[in-house]
Amino acid sequence: MDRRKILSKLENWGSNLAKAIVEKKEPVMEIPARTLSNTLWDSKARILRLGDEKIYRRYLDVNEARRFMQTVLMLRLIVEAVREDVYPTIRDLYYNGKHTIVYKDPLGGSHRENTWDEQSESNTVIEDIEVATSVLREEMGVSADVKGKIVGPIVVRSEGYELDASKFGETALSLPVNVDNLEIVKVEAAYVLVVEKDAIFQRLVREKYWSQENAILVTAKGMPDRATRRFVRRLNEEFNLPVYVLTDGDPYGWYIYSVYKSGSIKLSYESERLATPNAKFLGLTATDIDVYKISDNYVIAANEKDVKRAQELLRYQWFQKPEWTREVNLFLKKKKKVEIEALSTHGLKFLHEYLRDKIRGGKFID
Repeated sequence: MDRRKILSKLENWGSNLAKAIVEKKEPVMEIPARTLSNTLWDSKARILRLGDEKIYRRYLDVNEARRFMQTVLMLRLIVEAVREDVYPTIRDLYYNGKHTIVYKDPLGGSHRENTWDEQSESNTVIEDIEVATSVLREEMGVSADVKGKIVGPIVVRSEGYELDASKFGETALSLPVNVDNLEIVKVEAAYVLVVEKDAIFQRLVREKYWSQENAILVTAKGMPDRATRRFVRRLNEEFNLPVYVLTDGDPYGWYIYSVYKSGSIKLSYESERLATPNAKFLGLTATDIDVYKISDNYVIAANEKDVKRAQELLRYQWFQKPEWTREVNLFLKKKKKVEIEALSTHGLKFLHEYLRDKIRGGKFID
């Protein structure tokens, strides 16, 4: 989207609030509710979507006044950045808007109120502005830490420079904030392998797994950021590349897979551009412990948080497939989890065999 159009949309939202004040009316923000109850599972598209429920942030509501102020403050900071053609980080915006307001109450008492105490507050406000104005953070020019790295037979063009991801060695090619600005020049891969853990990604890079298998390796070092999710979506959508996801065999790893595949509750308003419904889960699963004869020495006892997380997964509609209910229930029955490294029970080279067996044998969860 052209930055002039972006600026216009942001300014219009703010102008409507100002107009209400000029007309001596209470300014009220209408913002789509980013809640679990307003997150809908689209079984046909196989992604999470934001529902129609709205929240109304009222200036004269004592419970909403602080958040109202935070939202207006953040909107001003972003509008100023777009006008000045600068590209702040979410951390910049946090610091730029962080200050203390001193005020007196009717009885003469003095009080101090911070605009926000933690960055999580300012981040949430940015997301509110996104859904309210239908302008994405990336379009505003606001950036965040990007964790995504890729290695493999793919060439991209960034600001006129061609970058070959097969020639970066162990350092890998880091993804930019807005991957839609990357032109994908050439792809010669057979599939994409998304690896949850950076250590396993580095190991597969060093062992030239990507070259042996003609694959693109991707990692976001745990829970994926928006740029990595979007890039994986592009590889699948634009080049019809199969996407396989490898995580630890525990509820947290399984949820990370679902974020790649179906989207997340927090960012359900972006699922259409971030989720990859065709992504397939390679493992590890609860079943793998027995099927691949993983030694008890490598198996970890589940804790209370693991059990609680597994129970939450069973309540999510996007985990209602028979394959997933079976795996999660088996986990809850045995209360055992395994890391990817547990495959070393059969030797350090077994990880390659495991991946090939799963992919070529079709032993994945779709």
